[in-house]
Amino acid sequence: MAKDDDHIKIIAENRKARHEYFIEERYEAGMVLTGTEVKSLRQGKSNLKDCHAKIRKGEIWVHQMHISPYPFAYYDNHDPLRPRKLLLHKHEIMQLTGKINERGYALIPLRLYFRAGKVKMELALAKGKHKYDKRDTIRRRDEQRDMDRIRKDYK
Repeated sequence: MAKDDDHIKIIAENRKARHEYFIEERYEAGMVLTGTEVKSLRQGKSNLKDCHAKIRKGEIWVHQMHISPYPFAYYDNHDPLRPRKLLLHKHEIMQLTGKINERGYALIPLRLYFRAGKVKMELALAKGKHKYDKRDTIRRRDEQRDMDRIRKDYK
């Protein structure tokens, strides 16, 4: 049975990530934000299209995530593209550091959402796809769509 605190409200999704990367593992991370950033996120003004995460000095930072400035702020509005710190347990960061050092792995944000009033980010440990992998995925998706269409016609 779902509790009220398990209810999530999705703010933004990175749909391009599933096309560009093989998703290996997923992690949920909190974020360190300012007040105007949270207010802007409540209005749904964010973009995860080209953002990525990096590990620096034992901390995880997300770069190139765009959160639009809050229009009603009188002063002290935030920089839309500033690096933002992600909050994970120390053992998760150590585990990710070991895997990132392997060849081809990257930390890619998948979605941004509210859970129990807190902003959370779903972070994926991903490996980049080659061009032929992308074509193969598109071919399989088209074949599945055709089979579903044929199956629907015979019912």
